[in-house]
Amino acid sequence: MQYFVSVVQQIGHGISASLLLFVLTLVFSMPLGLLVCFGRMSKFRPLSAVAGFVISVLRGTPLMLQLVVVFFGPYYLLGIPVSNRWRFWAAIVGFSINYAAYFAEIYRSGIQSIPLGQYEAAEVLGYNKTQTFCKIIFPQMVKRVLPPVTNEIITLTKDTSLAFVLAYAEMFTLAKQVAAADASIAPLFVAGLFYYIFNYVVAFVMDSIERKLAYYQ
Repeated sequence: MQYFVSVVQQIGHGISASLLLFVLTLVFSMPLGLLVCFGRMSKFRPLSAVAGFVISVLRGTPLMLQLVVVFFGPYYLLGIPVSNRWRFWAAIVGFSINYAAYFAEIYRSGIQSIPLGQYEAAEVLGYNKTQTFCKIIFPQMVKRVLPPVTNEIITLTKDTSLAFVLAYAEMFTLAKQVAAADASIAPLFVAGLFYYIFNYVVAFVMDSIERKLAYYQ
């Protein structure tokens, strides 16, 4: 028990770093994903094509590679020196744009699953396009996309460990360092336990939200 407490104390900073990365990624990627979704569904073909290409690249290449490109891009493309502080923001940018691509496709599938009759009913009621989306389409879309969004959020929790490629001291990186110093794999199991607990909490919260929105069942 004493060793467990010692490990937790040693990786405590990494736990807070992982949580911060997780929260900020969600704050930026979820609304950004909605904007990308609008671009993907736009009737203006050049915009739709660009959005589709960006989504294809972000979903078709490794997240680790994207993090490296975001971190070193300013130096190699613009000649701007990168600093240690940029590691954190590069991780945020890399995770946010990657997950925005996935959220965009989830949102698009949710919007396109709404029956055409909903739009026709809104038009009969005199709603404009903005009112139709905000009051009728968006609430139904949220209900339908909650399960896949939950899966992406759980995946994000575990993917935060990929920030090690930028030498960002998140939880799993510190756990590996402690494990190497102690010649023990116990710190890795402690980190795994924290991932499990956090994912359990995320799943519980999202399931509670899903039940509250199931007002017609």
